[in-house]
Amino acid sequence: MAQRKLQIGDSVVVKPNVEELDLNINIGGWQGRVAEIEEEDGLIGIDWDSLSLKQLSDKTIVYCEIEGLDWARVYLAPEDIEQTTTRDSVDDVVKAIEDIESKHDFNWIDEESDESEEIDRRIQDILDGAEDESEEAAYEVWQEYLEDELEFPFEAEIVECQEEGPLQEGDQVTVVGIYEDDEEEYDVFDDDIDDLYGILVLLRHGRKKYEFPLCDLEVLDKSSSNYQPVNDYGVWFANR
Repeated sequence: MAQRKLQIGDSVVVKPNVEELDLNINIGGWQGRVAEIEEEDGLIGIDWDSLSLKQLSDKTIVYCEIEGLDWARVYLAPEDIEQTTTRDSVDDVVKAIEDIESKHDFNWIDEESDESEEIDRRIQDILDGAEDESEEAAYEVWQEYLEDELEFPFEAEIVECQEEGPLQEGDQVTVVGIYEDDEEEYDVFDDDIDDLYGILVLLRHGRKKYEFPLCDLEVLDKSSSNYQPVNDYGVWFANR
């Protein structure tokens, strides 16, 4: 039976493998409520429910604040969503937003802030060293830069992860070096770059070692000299 026409307040779920283009993240399975229906282009404005809000990584939220993007709402085409059963209350959403805002200090991000320009400038300085405009050349200069800047080991938190696997979002890990599958020692840099996941690092979680995308990690010590290079790389990777 065909679904009725969407109305404001309806609960919807995003169909599998749909990407949020501004953030370059897979939002398949995320849920929210219809908050706006644009007549001109037909896009549906969806306010994320509390469970989906909790899936947003710290890096994504900060990036949205810097770039002036709304991390609590997304606009999607009708064919990317379908009606579903509500799984929380509006009060739950309000509480989730309050928790996010209390966790992050957004006072430094205002109309006169040049934080975004500083990040863009640093990234551009790195990319200026590339031989050409290809993604491969960009990866090469990022590796050279990270080799010079990062000090191993360092503690990090997983801020994005695949749905399947032993590592989960929020896990704290020890990063010991750039991953190389042909070297017994893992604390050196080489040409191990994956087209999908970017630069991979070797990390320890408990007694086990894993290879993991650097772009999905955040350095725990924000005062560490490692924090800015890893964060800048993550911003570039998400928007390359």
